[in-house]
Amino acid sequence: MADIARLTEVIEPEAKALGFDLVRVKLSGSGEERTLQVMAEDPATGQLVVEQCMALSRRISDRMDELEEQGEELVRGAYNLEVSSPGIDRPLTRAKDFANWAGHDVNLSLNEAVGEHRKLRGELLGIDGDVVAVEDRKAGRMEVALANIHSAKLVLTDKLIAATRPLDTSGVDEIEETLEEEKAED
Repeated sequence: MADIARLTEVIEPEAKALGFDLVRVKLSGSGEERTLQVMAEDPATGQLVVEQCMALSRRISDRMDELEEQGEELVRGAYNLEVSSPGIDRPLTRAKDFANWAGHDVNLSLNEAVGEHRKLRGELLGIDGDVVAVEDRKAGRMEVALANIHSAKLVLTDKLIAATRPLDTSGVDEIEETLEEEKAED
């Protein structure tokens, strides 16, 4: 399996060079069906548009190819590189995510149980130092060390949709025109 910490070391400077914040690096799948997923965001918008994803994908590919030519194999074998925006119901991976999204519903999966709970779902109360607080629907207020969180993701709610910046819709007109042109040709 690939070293995610090393991949992050390689990928993060490429994201920063374009003015983006790295949200997550994850390798999933097995055999020939593996995907190296890179999520990043433009701090100004909290998202990436297609052109930004393409630019970051090119930078990452070029850097990884360069390191491979120097003899470092970051990911053994074949894989697909997927660069994306984190989306509305985004994963929470950084301490600042737990601060920025306080007040919204979250699903947490823990490395080790806290009390009898390995999964928490409820309102994210925030983070203090390296301790995340959640008002779990069943267990009440729970505090979890950030290092004990295996995964965390926002839950899509009306409140979250209302709080999220509007998505960039540039290019939508071209897409609609293209679809209309295809229909006219048929």
